[in-house]
Formats: sequence, C-alpha cells, structure tokens
Amino acid sequence: MKHPFLQKEFEIRWSSLTPDQIETDITQALHDAQAAVDAVAARNTGNAETLTYANTIAALDDGLETLNHAWGLVSHLDSVNNSPELREAHNAMLPKVSEFFASIPLNETLWKTLKTFGESTAVSKLSTTKQRYVHETLADFREQGADLSTEKKARAGEIQSKLAELTQKYSEHCLDATNAWEKIITDAAELAGLPESAIAAAKQNAEQKEQNGWRFTLQAPSLIPVLTYADNDALRQELWQAYATIGRCAQYNNQELVREILELRHEFALLVGQANFADHVTERRMAASGSAALKFGEAIFAKVQRQFTDELNALRQYKATATGQSSELLEPWETSYWAEKQRKANYDFDEEALRPYFPIDRVISGMFDIAQQLFGLRIEARETQFVAPASSLSSPPASLPEVWHPEVKFYDLFDAASNEHLGSFYADWHPREAKRGGAWMNYLITGNRDASNGARTPHLGLICGNMTPPVGDQPALLNHREVETIFHEFGHLLHHLCGEVEVKSLNGVNVPWDFVELPSQIMENWCWDRDSLDLFARHHETGETIPEDLFNKMLAARNYMKASANVRQLSFGKMDLELHINWPRSNEKDLDAFIKQQLQGYTADYKTEPKSNVFNFSHLFSSPTGYAAGYYSYKWAEVLDADAFTRFQQEGILNVNTGRSFRSEILAKGNSADPALLFKNFMGRAPDPDALLRRDGLID
Repeated sequence: MKHPFLQKEFEIRWSSLTPDQIETDITQALHDAQAAVDAVAARNTGNAETLTYANTIAALDDGLETLNHAWGLVSHLDSVNNSPELREAHNAMLPKVSEFFASIPLNETLWKTLKTFGESTAVSKLSTTKQRYVHETLADFREQGADLSTEKKARAGEIQSKLAELTQKYSEHCLDATNAWEKIITDAAELAGLPESAIAAAKQNAEQKEQNGWRFTLQAPSLIPVLTYADNDALRQELWQAYATIGRCAQYNNQELVREILELRHEFALLVGQANFADHVTERRMAASGSAALKFGEAIFAKVQRQFTDELNALRQYKATATGQSSELLEPWETSYWAEKQRKANYDFDEEALRPYFPIDRVISGMFDIAQQLFGLRIEARETQFVAPASSLSSPPASLPEVWHPEVKFYDLFDAASNEHLGSFYADWHPREAKRGGAWMNYLITGNRDASNGARTPHLGLICGNMTPPVGDQPALLNHREVETIFHEFGHLLHHLCGEVEVKSLNGVNVPWDFVELPSQIMENWCWDRDSLDLFARHHETGETIPEDLFNKMLAARNYMKASANVRQLSFGKMDLELHINWPRSNEKDLDAFIKQQLQGYTADYKTEPKSNVFNFSHLFSSPTGYAAGYYSYKWAEVLDADAFTRFQQEGILNVNTGRSFRSEILAKGNSADPALLFKNFMGRAPDPDALLRRDGLID
C-alpha cells in the first residue's frame, strides 16, 4: 500500500503501518499541510469581503486533518507497540512535526488572514457554534504567540520543538526503566500473604520469560498486590524502592529533563505575556488562573486536614497494637500493607473477595448494558483479525477490521432509536512491555456533524489500560479499582462517540481540561450501586451476584481513608501548580527539597523519607503541556461529577430520561458552549462545591 499512514479508511489497516513508512508518509503530509497553510495565508488581499469561514478557518482545519491523523497513528503505535525501529522513526520525525505545528500560530501572514476574517461582521452571521470556534481559534493563536515580534516568534517555535523532544525522552525513560527491572522469586515462602491471583500471574509471567519461579515487575498489576498484601517486608521494600527510582536511575534519568522542561515552559509563558506557565495554561479553563486553581485545592485541603491527620495516627496505632510495639512512624512500603489489614479488621472486607465477580468480559458487557440503557445506544462487538506487520498476507479479508495486537477488540456504536452508526472503537486492556503504563482514551477520527459539509460520518476512538491479565484458562479477574478505571476511560470515549458538534475541533474531549474529566469520573459511580452492579458483577464460575453481606461490607469500606486519598490527589495537583507558578523561584538544584517545602502537611511523615514522584509523573512531563499545571482538574471535575450524579440518585441511577439528558447536555455538546453553562443546563444550577466531600463522608 502506498502511503499507508495517509489512507482515509475508517477501518485502519494496522499491518501496513510499519516504521519504514513513517518518514516518507509524514514528510508528504507535512508538505501538503504546509501548502494548505500557505493557501489560506495567501487569501488575505486586504479585502475582508473575500474571506469566509469556509476559505479561512475551515480550510485551515481541513488542510491539517491528514497530518493530524497520520501523526496520531504514529504516536498511538509508539504507545502500544513500541520497538527500537518505531522509536527511531518516530523520534526522527518528531522535531519536524513539532516545528511545523509550532510555526502555524507564528505565521504572520496566516494570522493576518484569520484575524481579518475573525474580526469581520461576517462572523456574526455564522451559527453560534462556529462563532465560538472562530473566537477560540483566535484565542489559541494569541495564546501560542501570534502577536509576538518576529524575534520572539522564532524563539517560541524553538521552545515548542524542544519541549516535544524532551517530553518524548522523558516518557521513553519511564517506559524503559519500568521494563528494565524484574524480581524472580524461587522460594514460595517469600510469597506469603499474596493473593492466589497475584501468585498465579507471577508464575505465568515467569513461564512466559522461560524462567523458573515467580516473576514480578514494576507494572501496576504486578507491583500493587505486593505492596498491598505481601507479608515479606523485604520484598515490599525492594519493589517500592525499585519503583521509586524510575526516572532517577543513571541510565534512564529524568532529573535534568524535568528542569529543562520547566525552564522552557516558564520562558514560553513569559514570551506570551503571562506571569507563569500555570496562568498560561488555565487562563481559558474554568479555573481562569493558576492561583485560583491553587486556592481551590487548598480550600478542600483545609476541610479534610484534620481527618487526614486522624487517619495517619489511627493507622500507626493499628500497626502498633497488631505487632505489640509502640506507635511509631511507618516505612513508605508499609502503608498500603497495614492500611489493607486495618480495612479488613474494621470492615471485615477483603477486596480480593470481589475479584471473582469481576471477569473482564462480563464487566465490559455490563458496562455496555448500562450505557445502552441510559444513553439510548447499541454497542456491537465485531470479529477482528490481527495481521502481523509486513505480513505475506497482503490482502486480508476486507470484511474484518484489523487490530494492532491479538488482544485488541473492536466495537461499533449505534443510536438505538435511529440505528445510525455513531462511531466505533478499539479496546486494549492488558499490559505488555511494548505498551506504556496507565490507562487512557484517545480518538483517531472525528466524524462530520456539519450538514453544510455533507452526510454525517462516524467517529472512531480507542481505550487502553494495563489491567490484570488472564491466567491460564481462567478469565482476567479484575479488582474493583480496575473496574472503576475501565468505566472511567469508557466515559471519555462516550464523550467523543456521542459528540454532535458541527465543528470537529470542538467535539468530544476537546473541552477545557478541568471539565474533560466530568464524563469519565461520573461513570465510576455505577461501579458502586447494587442495581448497576447486578448487571455485570457476577461470579465467573457460578454466575451469582455479589452476596449481600459482601456488598454491604464493600459499601461500608468505601470511604475508608478517604481523607488520605483526597489529600494524595490534592498533593499532586499542588506540586504541579507550585512548580509551574513559582519557577524560576523553584529553580533549585534539589527539586525534591522545594517540593517537600511546598507540600508540608500534605504528605505523611515516614521513617524513610520518600522522594517526590516528579521524575516519574507522565501526566505532567510526557508531552509539551498535557496535564501540566492542570492536574488539579481531576479534583475539580470530581466535584462536578459528585454533584451531577446526585441528579441520577434522585431520579434513578438507571433512569432513561436522566441519561438522555446527560447525553444531550454534556456528551453531545463537547466544547460548543461554556462548560459552566453546560453543567447548569444539566443540573439547573451552578455546582455545589461541597458535593465531593459529602459523598466521601468527610462533611455532613
């Protein structure tokens, strides 16, 4: 296939997307995109009447679509099928792609064209959504330096290109450091306390590597059970210390990279007239400023600080009583272990007892059932095919969509009433060494919803995670937190697939980042209700629902250590904001010392003082912006989700009318209106700031 990355097929031919094609295809896409930019720029003849939405704003978007799609495919493969060849090809083109995108808002001729049209009377004749997009586009250009002098524009472009390289290297270091470490255990006695599920997974992992014994890694499904359940203190310490060195070890060191990234972000913010990078990022978000975002987190902290301290003291005392010793500080690798024991003692609840009720296929089918009932959808699985890249099978069956790995699933999503094909999506749920950590959603294609542009077309998205894998013939059995994660990412996906915005760039998740987590986090609520759980939480062998006594214990334990959980998230958001607000005041040799000072009261005291996770925090440093100066948005949106879910609780958590309202007022609207207005349209009022703490049992 010629130029496989530039093809327009909805069902992507993943086998054709090989590293050797990247340079040729992306080079061609860059050439075509530049031509499109030049064509729009040349339209400014001094006569605003010759400029229209179609030949300026829309033409620019259309001209960039092929490059955006092609580079999105490259970046996605880098996340799920990383290899030396792919990494080399990706990194060879990354500076060129970054330089091109950075150059667009700095193109003076193009800016004059867009500004001339954007400030003309013709804009007022557009639809409300297109008017919003024109204003958003001009704001984007100004935010990225369109009004700078020629000299400053050149520097702004250099900064953006350099940031792309540094953040890619940061991400690679995290992945490589994770994969470089393993622990092989040959003495079964060292596994005491671990659940059978963790032991079986470690055994299978070792066999896959042709090793004897049990193999543990720093991937979450392997690491977390050890820290939570292993009686072997030395084993927990070893894994904790290994994880803590990610981004700090000599071979994969992110320490200098973080300093360079922070320095460049701060310089860019100053270039475009902001006091700091946090203000630059938040100016057009719901928070509106870095200081406001910081005060938001600090206000929540003030309300839970006492409970946080009480929880820490209670945990230390619990260990002292259990061991017959005096109360003292814990080691950081002891916290999860003793917290789990205390939870079990207080509530007679062991989360592992839930695992048999969460086979992944049933979780996913039940989640689909809930979405179908609430939002008026129909989801159908498709048979797929995996074709090895550069396979001799040059023409695989056209009727079967390809996937990038044999474990990947493919689904179609329809409107239940009209049978319209709204979109399709891929799902990739288990860890691999070639796949980055964490869980995420992304989109590959945004369908047409503009009647003036022709027929409607479907959206295409994906969801990925690193959930507990299947062991032998047994299905993958998830813990409850993994179930919440799947629901979370599916919420993001629905935001894209249910989008009805006529401007593609305002569809779905293209909203202010302190609003983007609302559709995802609200979905987690259906993991806690009896009626919704009974749709999917069934024993993988017997088909029985969760026993009532176990369900009641689960609910009773829900708010265990909730103050600590809140403060943990608040500490991440505060660290993020403090770094980006106070640089270069925080530009000290020892970043850990600065972070420790800023987070006083937000972190527990330990015998062995843990370092910050700043050098292994991909949310903040694996892309030029990403969640940088925006990690607070998780907690911000959690307040919105806790409040919005109260409407479902009042009207019925499976109430069809409420679900349709959420789809039409939130999921369908994307960024077509101000997020505060969208929330108000759904709830009939502004958000209740105490909704989250009330749900968490921290205030009355």
